[in-house]
Amino acid sequence: MKTVLTKFLAISSVALLMLASCKKDQTLVTSNGGKPGALTANTSAPVVLDKAMVNDTTTVIRFNFTKANYGFSAAVTNTLQIDAPGDNWKSPTTFTLASGAYSQGFSTPAFNSLLLKLNLPAGVASQVNVRVAHSISTTVAPVYTNVLSLTVTPFNLQSWVYVPGSCEGWANSTDHTTAPLEDSLYSATSNGIYVGIINFPAGDRDFLVVPVKGSWAYKYATNDAETTNGTAVTYSTTYVASGGNNFFAPTTAGYYLVTLNTNNNTLTMAQADFYSIVGSAPPGTAWNTDSPMKYLNDGTNTWVATNIPMIVGEYKFRQDDAWSNSWGPSATAGTVVSANATGDGNIQLTTAGNYNFTFVMPAAPLGSTPLVTTTYTAVKQ
Repeated sequence: MKTVLTKFLAISSVALLMLASCKKDQTLVTSNGGKPGALTANTSAPVVLDKAMVNDTTTVIRFNFTKANYGFSAAVTNTLQIDAPGDNWKSPTTFTLASGAYSQGFSTPAFNSLLLKLNLPAGVASQVNVRVAHSISTTVAPVYTNVLSLTVTPFNLQSWVYVPGSCEGWANSTDHTTAPLEDSLYSATSNGIYVGIINFPAGDRDFLVVPVKGSWAYKYATNDAETTNGTAVTYSTTYVASGGNNFFAPTTAGYYLVTLNTNNNTLTMAQADFYSIVGSAPPGTAWNTDSPMKYLNDGTNTWVATNIPMIVGEYKFRQDDAWSNSWGPSATAGTVVSANATGDGNIQLTTAGNYNFTFVMPAAPLGSTPLVTTTYTAVKQ
């Protein structure tokens, strides 16, 4: 009995030691919830950005902040957030700072790019709020510094990306003036969103997007499979030097509004209305064969047709190769009115030759009511 008791006491002692050891090993580090740092800027004066400094790397504004205190040594991700006051931080533009950095300066082009993502008007003084978000985990709510209020004036900076594909034989030429594919997407403010209307004929559906004319050094591609959708599609995008899959237009041939969003890494395509020239003046068309026009992706909402042979006769512009909406002459030179308007007729062409045409019609969702009165030009070459 004494032997059994002795063994029991020995085992109990070992168990207590193990428990004590486990307790020591499981000592928890607890957070105080996070006390945010303090944010300052090197200026409180209005920041007026000058387009002439678009290539200048000089710092125009610098933000400094103290680090957050979580009660222990934590790996903290610090993100600068800028937002319009009325947005209430729903969709701020953001800049993630390098680990251990508590100061960040911005040059004119870098700061202007951040501001344009807020869709602020160019050349106009606007208010923005700035703060830093501190985060230690996706499961722990971030804490925020104080908010700075700044007056800023950004400038517009137009930019394009380009769309080589099977339509133009994958040429990716540096000269896009004569390419059969309307091969560019346009951003009015360089806010990371590029749009354009492109015609994808049957059998020529695949393409890529490149930031530099004629270069394959980098491209926007996708890891998604080829779409089987008929009239609309959304792709995830990846910006790569090599690899990635081609984009494919929906299986229904025609004109598509293409939107590349580099902020959320998507490319979307949806059917678009299109415009053409029809009449007796284009030889052999007899009012039933259209001369197609291309959308000029430069923000002017202009459709163009270049070097079109014409004989003496009549013509007009119409939408989607149909008579639901068409445009003839008005009393004002260079202006056309919809066939649905009183007094619409045909445009007279009195001198034969090759012509360049323009027709102005804003891009809009498919089937939207088009402008009744708009403008055109017909210039003999």
